[in-house]
Amino acid sequence: METLKLYYQDPFQKEFTASVLSCEETGGGWAVVLDQTAFYPEGGGQPADHGVLGGTTVLDVHETGGVITHLCDRPLVPGAAVSGAIDWARRFDHMQQHSGEHICSGLICARFDCDNVGFHMGADVVTIDFNADISWDALLDVERCANAYLYEDHAIDVRFYRGAALDAVEYRSKKPLDGDVRIVSFPGADCCACCGTHVLRSGQVGIVKFLSCQKFRDGVRIELLCGERAYRYLSDTWAQNLRVAQSLSAKPTESAAAVDRLSAELGALKLRAAALEARIFAQIAAQYAAQGDVLLFEDEMSPDSVRKLCDAVANTCGGRCAVFAGTDGAWKYAVGQKDGDLRALTKALNAALHGRGGGKPFFVQGSATGTRAEVEAFFHA
Repeated sequence: METLKLYYQDPFQKEFTASVLSCEETGGGWAVVLDQTAFYPEGGGQPADHGVLGGTTVLDVHETGGVITHLCDRPLVPGAAVSGAIDWARRFDHMQQHSGEHICSGLICARFDCDNVGFHMGADVVTIDFNADISWDALLDVERCANAYLYEDHAIDVRFYRGAALDAVEYRSKKPLDGDVRIVSFPGADCCACCGTHVLRSGQVGIVKFLSCQKFRDGVRIELLCGERAYRYLSDTWAQNLRVAQSLSAKPTESAAAVDRLSAELGALKLRAAALEARIFAQIAAQYAAQGDVLLFEDEMSPDSVRKLCDAVANTCGGRCAVFAGTDGAWKYAVGQKDGDLRALTKALNAALHGRGGGKPFFVQGSATGTRAEVEAFFHA
């Protein structure tokens, strides 16, 4: 006996009553079958509904051969009448995402003569794959048209077709279909075979927003947000941009230009600092000219600066140069010796000073956690 699908009769039905036909213990809970249900099972790229059923928590819902199984955290009594309530916030979110995806996919497929070859409704974003090369600017124009379609608040038509009636309908589908086929039509935007739940009017989607468009296989993968998800994302992004703009003493609409100016200033300062650092390292290298083996301790420096200082001194000292920058327990080190072989020393250093690192026979770099006294003792030995 197939389960009566209440969510097809009214996708906005939040509560219902039903009779328990069976309840069997299974991995992760109890598999409950009802004579009718408002819980949508996972399918068509849309996740399953969650909610409560007869005092139990519905963790997942699946359909096999027309029979819908509810995975519950506790058992229910076969033959009993139970009340169910779906997690409406979750369901309506899925309806907004799914309906928005239909509208955008229909517009994209018509404009670029391509196919929707993949669809996934994740917990954070919706991804859609198309077998066409679509530019970001072209996608933004589709976004504008999609939102205009929402404002026009079109009624959505959902019907079952079969046989000759189905053959007369032009609709999108990823595979040949027969029997009773559910066709979801967004007049002027999309007509598609689909088993999911959708809003009743396009205006209920609220808003659609594309996040990205990246090359994927023979086409592109698009990230999309609709409805409440899009609203939250845009609100959070605006709040963050406002904080950035305030920290830069700029208007929110001018934050990008302010960041560009700051980046240019930072780039110039980095070049200036690098030039000063090179001069200081050259002076240190001259100070240790022909001194033989040298061990230097410096304040915290970047690994690149440690390397440059070590290399400069190693080229003048006539022996081995070891530079340790940082503090006890957190050193960055570099050891260099012109035409030397430091492999055995590096192995012993890492073992003695709890370090990690390596490199070429004549130059090695890494990190160590010993104390300054331990470092000095190692090299003096």
